[in-house]
Amino acid sequence: MDVNQPKQEHLLALKVMRLTKPTLFTNIPVTCEERDLPGNLFNQLMKDDPSTVKGAETLMLGEMLTLPQNFGNIFLGETFSSYISVHNDSNQVVKDILVKADLQTSSQRLNLSASSAAVAELKPDCCIDDVIHHEVKEIGTHILVCAVSYTMQTGEKMYFRKFFKFQVLKPLDVKTKFYNAESDLSSVTDEVFLEAQIQNITTSPMFMEKVSLEPSMMYNVAELNTVDTAGESESTFGSRTYLQPMDTRQYLYCLKPKQEFAEKAGVIKGVTVIGKLDIVWKTNLGERGRLQTSQLQRMAPGYGDVRLSLETIPDTVNLEEPFDITCKITNCSSERTMDLVLEMCNTNSIHWCGVSGRQLGKLHPSSSLHLALTLLSSVQGLQSVSGLRLTDTFLKRTYEYDDIAQVCVVSSEVKQS
Repeated sequence: MDVNQPKQEHLLALKVMRLTKPTLFTNIPVTCEERDLPGNLFNQLMKDDPSTVKGAETLMLGEMLTLPQNFGNIFLGETFSSYISVHNDSNQVVKDILVKADLQTSSQRLNLSASSAAVAELKPDCCIDDVIHHEVKEIGTHILVCAVSYTMQTGEKMYFRKFFKFQVLKPLDVKTKFYNAESDLSSVTDEVFLEAQIQNITTSPMFMEKVSLEPSMMYNVAELNTVDTAGESESTFGSRTYLQPMDTRQYLYCLKPKQEFAEKAGVIKGVTVIGKLDIVWKTNLGERGRLQTSQLQRMAPGYGDVRLSLETIPDTVNLEEPFDITCKITNCSSERTMDLVLEMCNTNSIHWCGVSGRQLGKLHPSSSLHLALTLLSSVQGLQSVSGLRLTDTFLKRTYEYDDIAQVCVVSSEVKQS
């Protein structure tokens, strides 16, 4: 075979175009005052322009639609659609035409072709059309591989393919924070608050259609993103839930353990999987996108063997005047009884009133006791309540509790005024 022989031209032509919705045509208004040299010329030209809005010619936004001029951006969660056309440019009839479209990502290769069957024949000036759709679930580089195989009249089998490379970008930046709230009724039915911060990192506004939390099997969820106004539920973000580019919105959810799990302290205590966020948005002319986060996980609160929580504490107290607090001590062990001794250690600002080192008695597994304590502060400002120590005489183990709560200390003259 002669290596210098020219490469044979293919009888079929392949065209691939991305399908996207059009955009509103924009004008750049050019105007001047009537006393200027052009007079009313510019204003009249804008009025005669068919793409401007009648009566509002100086607005950039027009009434016409324009087709996409380039490939555009593709974002995670959107649906990628493409039109594939194979046209017979020759004057010959070709047979056994097979068109295959694959999408190669960093982790997998997906077949997007609607049919895997070959077309028996394709006459001159005829074409085979196909539309493919794929919901983008990975960011990074994607390669659309379109391959065409066919048989010529001479019986020779021909094959060629084309590659179309594009990047998938991240549309949203999602950050989450967890807050563990202690219930007043039981130490095992604690609530978990989830704050989700969602930022639009694209260059166009988004209409946030839905932001919901799908809880794990152990929790019920309550959305805290609405307020009751005149008996009707209204979004805290208003009736127009648009998210402008680079804007951030915060959503809040409250999760409570289901009753069957709330009664099992050991089970719910170690739960770290909370659920996942489901986010749906629309852009431009209603193009829809959807993202689901992976399972959100929190750090399980480590209470150890003994848990101390505050039941009551005043917000504001007078300087150098005693005030009362109520503590709840819980034996988190499900097997071992404890014999506890309470020690109260003074700090630079907090001074405990009463006898330190007193016996609290035996505390059975999964049971609790309430304890009233008195203290005073010698320093003004926001002071941290610290210095409590519990010792289990059976194991000779001491549990330290600092920064239990904070209290605002003011002078008596300020509080009376």
